[in-house]
Amino acid sequence: MHPSDSFGDAPALAAALNVNVVAPSLLSSVLLKSAVPGSSVIFIGSTLSEKAVPGCMSYVVSKHAQLGLMRAAVQDLFGRGIHTAVVCPGFTDTEMLRSHLGGEVGIADSGVLKMVSFGRLVQPGEVADIVEMVARSPAVNGAVIHCNLGQRES
Repeated sequence: MHPSDSFGDAPALAAALNVNVVAPSLLSSVLLKSAVPGSSVIFIGSTLSEKAVPGCMSYVVSKHAQLGLMRAAVQDLFGRGIHTAVVCPGFTDTEMLRSHLGGEVGIADSGVLKMVSFGRLVQPGEVADIVEMVARSPAVNGAVIHCNLGQRES
C-alpha cells in the first residue's frame, strides 16, 4: 500500500506524486489527443483522497492531489463531451493490502474489517463494476465516487 512516512520524507513524497499524479496526467494528455465526445477519464483514488490518517503522508497528499487533477480536468475538458471522475475504493482485497497488513491474520488483527459496515473487504470486481458504470455515465462528470462498503469515520 504505502510505507509509513511523514514530513521530511521527500523521496517517498516524490514517488507517490509521480505514481498518482504525474503519470496519470501524462497518460491522460496523450490519450486525450484522440479522445472523442463520449470518452471518459477515470482516476482511481482512495478513501484517503478526501481524508487523512497518520503515517502515510505521501500517499494521502498524492491522492488529494489526484482529486485536484480530476477537478482541473473537468474545467479543461469543458465543452468537449468528455467526462471525468475519481473512483475511491476503500479496503480492497488485493495482494497489496494483504501484504501491507500481514496476510489473513494481519487483516483480522488490524481491525480493518470492524471499520467496514459489511464486515468484509471490497472485491476488485466490485471496483471494476463501478469504474465501468462511471465511464459510461457523463452525469457523474466531476464526481468523487466512493466504493468502500461504508466505513466507520474516526
